[in-house]
Amino acid sequence: MYTVKLKKNEEKRIMGGHPWIYANEVLKIEGKDVQGSIARVESFEGKFIGYGMINHHSKIIVRIISRDETPVDREFFFKRIKAANDYRVSLGYGDNYRVVFGESDFLPGLIVDKYGDYLSTQFLALGMETRKGMIVEILTEIFHPKGIYERDDVSVREKEGLPEFKGTIYGSVPETVEIEENGLKMLVDLEHGQKTGYFLDQKENRDNLKFYVKSKDVLDCFCNVGGFSLCASKYGAKSVVAVDVSESALEMVKKHAEMNGFSNIATLKADVFEQLRLFRSENRKFDVIVLDPPAFTKSVDTVKEGYRGYVDINTQALKILNPGGFLVTCSCSQHLTMELFLNMIKESVQSARVEAKIVELRLQGKDHATLIGADESLYLKVAVIFIS
Repeated sequence: MYTVKLKKNEEKRIMGGHPWIYANEVLKIEGKDVQGSIARVESFEGKFIGYGMINHHSKIIVRIISRDETPVDREFFFKRIKAANDYRVSLGYGDNYRVVFGESDFLPGLIVDKYGDYLSTQFLALGMETRKGMIVEILTEIFHPKGIYERDDVSVREKEGLPEFKGTIYGSVPETVEIEENGLKMLVDLEHGQKTGYFLDQKENRDNLKFYVKSKDVLDCFCNVGGFSLCASKYGAKSVVAVDVSESALEMVKKHAEMNGFSNIATLKADVFEQLRLFRSENRKFDVIVLDPPAFTKSVDTVKEGYRGYVDINTQALKILNPGGFLVTCSCSQHLTMELFLNMIKESVQSARVEAKIVELRLQGKDHATLIGADESLYLKVAVIFIS
């Protein structure tokens, strides 16, 4: 086993709950083992910090997985995965939800999502990749799925020295999987859909539209496959316009509307930035607008540029919102902190020259809980804004 000894005082952040140890924080590494194995981590003074998965090829050289002397073996992983699922089940999750959320479930680099009778996985760290066979065995033992699909077509794997990959790794997986979300029928494409197939983290926020949309004209921007649009229709919206630049996404919106018997959802293929300005030039307004864009800033270096994008799109949305209307605005970028998110809203309101107040501040779903001490796991921010 490797023993990783930290430089003086470098253990403070780790002791505060953060699970990543960077290569430049390490004083020396003793012992011998293989990459991806479990390493013992000690402070400069030799105090035991925890066990973690080691990878010399990554800037994150160790990912802490245990903070006590419990052996990190198959039983350890079984208990961790079962505990993660038991937590979700206790909150009422059943048909579709995130089973394992990496570091937040003390299983760094592992993502497991449940879609009906199927699972979708991501192995984002070398330590998890080397244990893939064992983890798949545990998942089949706990869930008895019909199939497990791996969605490791993500660039973050390259930083771990791993190739991108996607494909079925257990059983068989159909072209689309039918799920029920918020009482609505939906189809999920595990191979081509976003992330592991669908944005599960917005489930509760989509359902939260029930407080705002009854008898209202709703605009759903960056609608993807229509989660917000469907909930708006379900909860009595007078009309819904679903806008996205992806034709295939809009085709799914139409299919989902038909599956659920909704006839008041219209789709519009357009660039949202351009379309909002076009609506304004046409003097067309809405009672409720949902902004759920992709992350405009995916690194520290792009925060300034991404921030400007968020201000622009929120300003344009506020300008076509009827008095007494609601803007539901979202950011899924971890780099746009809550402080920046609130500043962005303030600047957008001032730029749009409207009087507004924040009705709600919301986060990602309870199955995507944030690990205290690891700010990276708090990424989704949602605000409901009312304009007078």
